[in-house]
Amino acid sequence: MKKLENKVAVVTGASKGIGAGIAKDLAAAGASVVVNYASAKEGAEKVVADIISNGGKAVAIQGNVSSSADVDKLFAEAKQAFGSVDILVNNAGVYKFVGIEEVDEEEFHRQFNTNVLGLLLATKAAVKGFGENGGSVINIGSVVTRITPPGSSIYTATKGAVDSITQVLAKELGPKKIRVNSINPGMVETEGTHSAGFIGSDFQKETEKTTPLGRIGQPDDIAPLVVFLASDDSRWLTGETLLASGGIR
Repeated sequence: MKKLENKVAVVTGASKGIGAGIAKDLAAAGASVVVNYASAKEGAEKVVADIISNGGKAVAIQGNVSSSADVDKLFAEAKQAFGSVDILVNNAGVYKFVGIEEVDEEEFHRQFNTNVLGLLLATKAAVKGFGENGGSVINIGSVVTRITPPGSSIYTATKGAVDSITQVLAKELGPKKIRVNSINPGMVETEGTHSAGFIGSDFQKETEKTTPLGRIGQPDDIAPLVVFLASDDSRWLTGETLLASGGIR
């Protein structure tokens, strides 16, 4: 029997990058997976097609996690597709590095609405959808809260909030048999880091110099950790933050 057989997982922001890798690994471990996306329908459908072609179960469901109406719709459709939810991966996130001179209300709210409010709304809905056996919430934070690079004040603040929320909700939801943990990756090569100009940049080179394992990450460096935290292998872990950063901290 596979590790996550008969489990249902919702992965937010799963149309590409780390989220897509997580969705595929959860499916390979036996879970039925809801591949959530905000706008990249084609990417989400490709992830679903890949999962199904490998014998797994998945559906793509649109929803902007910063909208409570969208989140309620996401979980209602997830329930309709697969029944009660057992696993939530709060992966949806946005970022942009800007110096303090460029900080404005629009960019602040763009990042906080997805990275913090979206995480809270999705978790709220998941708690309602978990069965009597509880569930596992896995937040995707970032090592930026340790390394605090210049230009990252808004993004680092959002991920600092994720660290704190993980601790609070682990205590709050433990009595309901719901575990809450966080994985904080270092730089990972994704479509997003390519489009943001990080890949091939001096920032990447400097990151690799200061990373004990000497390289940036790949989505398949992160996804197996999510499977671990989603499974009974981690049944005695809650409130933990795993640094998946190649040793940088």
